[in-house]
Amino acid sequence: MAATMKDIAKRTGLGLATISSYFNGGNVREKNRIKIEEAIEELHYEVNEVARGLKTNATKTIGVVIPELNNVFCSEIIAGMEDILRSHGYATIICDCRTDRILEKEAVDFLTRKRVDGIVNMPVDITGSHLTEFWGKGKPVVLIDRKIQGLECDSVLVDNQNAAHDAVEYLLQNGHRNIGIVCGPRDVFTARERMKGYYKAHEEAGIPVRESLIYHGDYTIQSGVRALETLVDRNKDMTAVFVTNYEMTMGAVIGLNELGISIPGQMSVIGFDNLQFARACSPKLTIVSQPTQEIGREVARIILEHLEGGETATTTEKLQTEMIMGKSVVKCGGTYE
Repeated sequence: MAATMKDIAKRTGLGLATISSYFNGGNVREKNRIKIEEAIEELHYEVNEVARGLKTNATKTIGVVIPELNNVFCSEIIAGMEDILRSHGYATIICDCRTDRILEKEAVDFLTRKRVDGIVNMPVDITGSHLTEFWGKGKPVVLIDRKIQGLECDSVLVDNQNAAHDAVEYLLQNGHRNIGIVCGPRDVFTARERMKGYYKAHEEAGIPVRESLIYHGDYTIQSGVRALETLVDRNKDMTAVFVTNYEMTMGAVIGLNELGISIPGQMSVIGFDNLQFARACSPKLTIVSQPTQEIGREVARIILEHLEGGETATTTEKLQTEMIMGKSVVKCGGTYE
């Protein structure tokens, strides 16, 4: 028969209140803590997490809902977040909604039924309706990479506008004037911010933006391929392209290879994320790199502050990107930079 808290009380001579306080993270005298832990080991006592969750209304689990589990950006953030949450005794339940609003709503409903203590979400549904019920219960919700208007919850972002501005400015400084951009869907917060950076860099340089140089993809490799085929077909004078997502960057490189267009001799390219892929390309790609590990750590810090620190105020953290230079950009008609 499995050992109980009463068995620990009998073995240690301590009251049930003291033992319960120990298991629920309360203050226990050092000598009593030692007694309890020795008894746990001797009796092979196992905590019944389900029963404890019913008593404390806390399950020590965090739900994570992301658009695509095989997305490198998502997986690297999850890895950074899980390390910290695990060290605080929290497990994660990860749901891949396959960029589908209905599946995203079903995932949040599933996590709500599982009584998770908080939810981390890279939202697909920009209305936030899938999170309203959970958020209304007073439990923490942290958004990654996007904000939802009208939902006053925490979010961890990167400075997407500045990231795009700096990349396009670099191409302009190298003499390029017909610069294509492969951006995300128009209704996604991140994509809109990156488009603002694209426009801002052109405005500062006094160069009008041609709509034919803009392509909105769907963050897949296939849309990156289609983007390059379309942009090249529309713009015979395009000399450079900025691709604003890792998967679409892969697709853009594939598209250029299939079109027989050399990088950077015929087309200068700046991509997004995944240094390993950038290094594997020949020549090495210049990329905008997002601090995925730092994003994961910030997400974990914020949700733990709500759950363990009693924090109630919401916050928006905006982190900076870094441009990592490769050999995929040349001066227009010139040499490598």
